[in-house]
Order: sequence, then C-alpha cells, then structure tokens
Amino acid sequence: MTGHCGKSASVLLRALLEAESRPCHAALRRGSRRRAPGHLSSCGILASQCTRLPLPSPVQVPTRSFLNLAAPILGSKRMEYSESKVLGYSIKQMFDIVANVEDYKMFVPWCNSSKVLSSRNGVTRAELEVGFPPIVERYTSEIYIKPNHQIRAVCNDGKLFSHLETVWRFGPGLPGRPDTCKLEFFVSFEFKSLLHSHLATVFFDEVAKQMVTAFENQAAGTYGRQTVSLRAAKLQSAH
Repeated sequence: MTGHCGKSASVLLRALLEAESRPCHAALRRGSRRRAPGHLSSCGILASQCTRLPLPSPVQVPTRSFLNLAAPILGSKRMEYSESKVLGYSIKQMFDIVANVEDYKMFVPWCNSSKVLSSRNGVTRAELEVGFPPIVERYTSEIYIKPNHQIRAVCNDGKLFSHLETVWRFGPGLPGRPDTCKLEFFVSFEFKSLLHSHLATVFFDEVAKQMVTAFENQAAGTYGRQTVSLRAAKLQSAH
C-alpha cells in the first residue's frame, strides 16, 4: 500500500511540476518531505477519483481598509444649495458686504477667523477658519471678483472638504429702483472623510441655508433698514 501510494504521489508531483513555476516546485518538495504521511493518506483517493486534476490559478485576496470597505455603503455625496432674493439695498452695497472678507468672522455662521492674504488682478486669497465642534477646519480660499456682478470663492487646500465652492451674483432689483438688487447665492460642497459625513446635514442647515440671511443682517447693521418692504421684495423674487 505504501509503495503504491508512493508511486501515485510521485505522479501527482510530476504533474504539478509541469504546471507550476520553479519557486512553487521547491515549496511542494519541501512540503512533501515534511508531511509525507499526510500526502500518502490522501494520494490514493486523489489518484483513483481523478486522472487529471485541474489546478486552480493563484488568487490574490484584496485587502481594504475600514474606510474603503465602508465607502460603497456610505458613499461620498456632493450637496448643493441655491437661493435668490430681492433686497432693499443697491447692487454696490451688497457687493461691498460680500467682498469684505475680513469681516466674515463677525457674522458668517461658524466662521471663527477670516484674513486676506493677498489681492491682485481680480483674485483675492483669504484664509478662513470654520468651526464644527469638535472639528475646526482652516483652509485657503481663492476669490474671483467681477466688481458689482459676481464673487466666486473656491477652497483649494482644505483637509475637511474635498470640494467647496460659493458663488454670489448681483443684479437689478425692482424696476426703476436702483436702491434695490437681486442677490443670488449658490454653494456646493463635499466632505473628504466618511468620518465627517455626518457634518453634511449640519453644514447644510446651519451654514448654507443661513448664509443669505447672515449677509442681509450685516447689510442692515451697516446701511440701516431696507428701502422696500419685505412683502414687495418677496413678490418680486417669486417672478
């Protein structure tokens, strides 16, 4: 029985040698020397049932970190918000409020710090710090300015956001009323880490949705009450 099994084992090993590479051959020989009884006990069954045993190709099992593993489930979602409103302030008045980045820390929701780093050729670089307890994010924003028409800010080096862009547009308000304007606001954002994804709803509700109101209140503190009633402004915004 032992001799028969020895022959079968040698036949099986010869077949493996022809299919496998040399490193694998060496590994099989070492295994046969160390564990001869185990191979002999099974070789008879293998030889009697299968004359040609197909060899499976090597399979590499991919490894993934916890965050990568969770990605298909949680996903990374970009969120957007826009708002349009007619205000009882002139285009220049509202433009100056939005363009004054240094004052953001005084009234913009969750903005702890705002500082202009440079300004040239219609592009302003500013450093902003936004706080979402217990997380505080400091990033540099590039602000592209078209006087009295549009202000666009893009976050470039943030660790919290993979994408953050805000756009303000200023246009004529009520017909024949240059002391009014139409203010349009748009924000698009996405968080880098899935661990911060729970902040998306907070940021959306507490910052994005409150942004226009914050700038409107800052204008009221700077210029006084609006020149038109809120009811008239709302009627115009609906059109």
